Amino acid sequence: MTLSSTARTTHPCKSAWLAPLGYLLAGGALLGLSTNLAKLAGDIQLSALAFLFWSISGAALILLVLAAFRRNLPPVNRRTVKYYAMSGLLGVAGANLLFFTAIPHVGAGFVALIITLPPLLTYLGALALNMERFQVLRAAGVVSALAGAITLAFHKLSAPDADYLWILLALIGPVLLAIGNLYRTLRWPEGVSSDALAPGMLIAAAIILLSVGFLPDFSLQVPTGRSLPIILIAVQAVVFAGQFLLLFLLQKSGGPVFLSLLGSVGAVVGVPVAILLQGETTPEGLLPGALLIGGGIALLNIGKAKQLN
Repeated sequence: MTLSSTARTTHPCKSAWLAPLGYLLAGGALLGLSTNLAKLAGDIQLSALAFLFWSISGAALILLVLAAFRRNLPPVNRRTVKYYAMSGLLGVAGANLLFFTAIPHVGAGFVALIITLPPLLTYLGALALNMERFQVLRAAGVVSALAGAITLAFHKLSAPDADYLWILLALIGPVLLAIGNLYRTLRWPEGVSSDALAPGMLIAAAIILLSVGFLPDFSLQVPTGRSLPIILIAVQAVVFAGQFLLLFLLQKSGGPVFLSLLGSVGAVVGVPVAILLQGETTPEGLLPGALLIGGGIALLNIGKAKQLN
C-alpha cells in the first residue's frame, strides 16, 4: 500500500511537464500551418480580413458546440466579457490581422519566423510583474529562441527587395501577442475552464473583425465563383479551433512564458512548409536559426520540469 501511494504521489510531478509540452508542439504545428493557409488565401484573392473573420467565426462555432456538448458554455458577466474582448483584440483579431495582411508582402515564412519573438517580451513582462521567478535555464532558453529568430529575421531585412514598411507593421504583431499572453494569465476568471474561455475569446474577436469590415476599403466578401475559398476557410476554422483550445490549455498548465514558445514551434513547421509547398525561397541562416530555436524550447522545458520537482 505504501509503494502504491508513493507512486501516485510522485507520478504527477514527474509527468506534469509532459502535458504542456504536448500542447506546445501540437499548438505550434497548427500555428505554422495557419500562416501558410493565409498565404494560400492571398494567392486566390481572398482578403486577409474576410479570411480571418469567417475562419475565426467558424472556429468559434466549433468550440461553442463543443462547450455546449460538455455543458460548459462561456459564462457571461462584466468580468468575462471584458476578458473575452481584451483577449480577442490582443491575441486574435489585432495580431492575426497584422500577420495575415502582411503575408502577401513579406511571405508566410517571414511571418512564421517573427511569431517566435514574443518569448523575450513575455518573459521580461512576467519578471517585471512577479509572475515568474528568475531561473537561469529558462532565461537561457528564451535567449536562445530569440537569437534564432533574430538570426533569421536579420537576413530577411538584409534582402535587397525587403519591404520595410510591411516588415515593421508585421513586427507589431509579436508585441500584441506578448501583451495578450500576460493579460490572459493575470485576468483569468476564477473557476472558469479553458474550454469555456476559448469560444468566448473567439466570439469577441469575430465581433471586432466584423466591425472592421464596416470601415472604408475593408470587405468581408468571399468570392463565390469557385469552392476553393470556402474550403480554405473551413480548413482554417478547424485549425483555429484546435490552435486556440490548445493555447488556453497551455496557458493554464505551462504559464505565459512557456506559452509564448508556440511561435518558435510554429516557425519550425511553417517555414519548411512555405519553402516546400509554396515555393518561397529558403531563408538564409535557416539551419542555425532553427537549431537555436529548438535549443531554446528544450531549455525552457527542462527548466519547467525542474520547477515542478
